[in-house]
Amino acid sequence: MKMDSQKQVEPVGEPVLDRSRVPHHVAIIMDGNGRWAQSRHLPRVAGHQQGMQTVKRVTMAASDLGIKALTLYAFSTENWKRPSTEVKFLMQLPIRFFNTFVPDLVAHNVRVMVMGDITKLPAGTQKAVQGALDATKNCTGMVLNFALNYGGRDEIVRATQAVAKRVAAGELTPDAISEELISREMMTAPLGKFADPEVIIRTSGEERLSNFMLWQAAYSEFVFVDEHWPDFDGDSLKRALATFQSRHRRFGGLKNK
Repeated sequence: MKMDSQKQVEPVGEPVLDRSRVPHHVAIIMDGNGRWAQSRHLPRVAGHQQGMQTVKRVTMAASDLGIKALTLYAFSTENWKRPSTEVKFLMQLPIRFFNTFVPDLVAHNVRVMVMGDITKLPAGTQKAVQGALDATKNCTGMVLNFALNYGGRDEIVRATQAVAKRVAAGELTPDAISEELISREMMTAPLGKFADPEVIIRTSGEERLSNFMLWQAAYSEFVFVDEHWPDFDGDSLKRALATFQSRHRRFGGLKNK
């Protein structure tokens, strides 16, 4: 039997994945760093440190699979409520991450993007983030999009305020407000046609969105995995995407017979 030359399937022994149907935009809620550390009788920050290495592995795996955008929920607007020592450590992670990983990102043609209010971050963290944005701005491959000091409700409020200002200025009438117009005010707007993730993966067995991409997730598939984020790797990503590929996305309609 002649095989379809455009349909590539992973070799036997690896998660079965149709490479011709890899989603364009994958978003991940990276959960379980603290639990991973506590299960090993380590301080919670050790889990965050290991989680940073996972980001590197998964980024390369996603890029190799041909994913167009990978959004990672790195720090939420609610994470400021954590103990100050943990928050301080988390604010240092982008500095360590970008200082060591930017050359690899450039080598793999990966462009860094950030969504969230980074003006609230410490000066050193802001500098590291801006440095990564500048260093990778000419890359044309996968977009590595960090949700940093990000909250879905905050994003919707900001978008609503932007639209309201245009109405108040007489640029728009209320009747002109549409889904497309609001989407253009969302922080994912620079991703263009890839703004909405086809699949959202959450690690560590939790099954909730936690204020993540509330607007964009309207028709996303959710894949929840038990692995803590530090244990997640390229094969884990492929298994999650294979689960996604097994779904029938109907967008409110009926499956074609």
